[in-house]
Amino acid sequence: MTETTAKICAGDIRSASRLIRDLEDRIPEARPRLKQLFQYTGKSFIIGITGAPGAGKSTLTDALITEFRKQNKTVGVLAVDPTSPFSGGAILGDRVRMLKHAEDEGVFIRSLATRGALGGLSQAAGDAIHVMEAMGKNVILVETVGIGQQELDIIHHAHSVIVVLVPGMGDEIQTMKAGIMEIADVFAINKADRPGAKQLQTELTGLLAASPLTPGAWKPPIVSIGNLYEPAAFAEQTAELARKISDHHAHLLASGQLSHRMERQALIEISDALKSCILDPLLRELTDSGELKRIAQKVKNREADPYTEAEALARRFLKSGEK
Repeated sequence: MTETTAKICAGDIRSASRLIRDLEDRIPEARPRLKQLFQYTGKSFIIGITGAPGAGKSTLTDALITEFRKQNKTVGVLAVDPTSPFSGGAILGDRVRMLKHAEDEGVFIRSLATRGALGGLSQAAGDAIHVMEAMGKNVILVETVGIGQQELDIIHHAHSVIVVLVPGMGDEIQTMKAGIMEIADVFAINKADRPGAKQLQTELTGLLAASPLTPGAWKPPIVSIGNLYEPAAFAEQTAELARKISDHHAHLLASGQLSHRMERQALIEISDALKSCILDPLLRELTDSGELKRIAQKVKNREADPYTEAEALARRFLKSGEK
């Protein structure tokens, strides 16, 4: 075991933060360090928190940290933020909201920039999850950036997915029909003191009732959470949300579905790693040589099409890779 691996496995925040930063920046030396850590991963319970912008995901994430810490569970948080147009890094709004946990050694919060990644998750999110797993975090909360119908990538990383809805933010049910509903293991209707909350719950209950379930299948519960500024009621409702999440974890374990979800996660990771091994060196070579820009000019001027050019590059690169 290398010194860096030993420090991260011992929960050293500086070493973990440095590695996540290097993975996010795609520093070549970071990949071997992640490989060494991999054997120490796979024991954390990973919870995805997704929903439209403004739904209150960060507020609920903050509350869930509190609930899991009451259970003496260590917590890692990945808050996937929009990319800053100035620095290229994450806009650290989520960590500002969670400052009250900053001095808690049992909590590690890290923001990641989307950097144009589709699906609401940073490309480095899977790697960062593994670093937190190696740190020994019992629970890892992954909060997506919130971009509506493209939130579906969360299912590739999380064991349980929490979909956060808010009344009065447009046609929430239509959004769910586009795919969000299918990924939810627990629904949280946040800011449920607003007008329209009961109607949203009624519509959601109706849709769930109409969805076919196989015997023994999990039926996503609906948890309504009211005003943050009514602390007693808010704490009770977020505690109920934490219980429903724990119930789903127990169901995954009892039914064997956790193993299936971890296998799905492994398949995605292999696919992503393969793309990275093949595509990243090719793009780097083409960019450094200026060939990519020249091809882009040809495509822009309609002197070539991107499909033929990509096929030619793939044949050339794969053939050279065989030598």
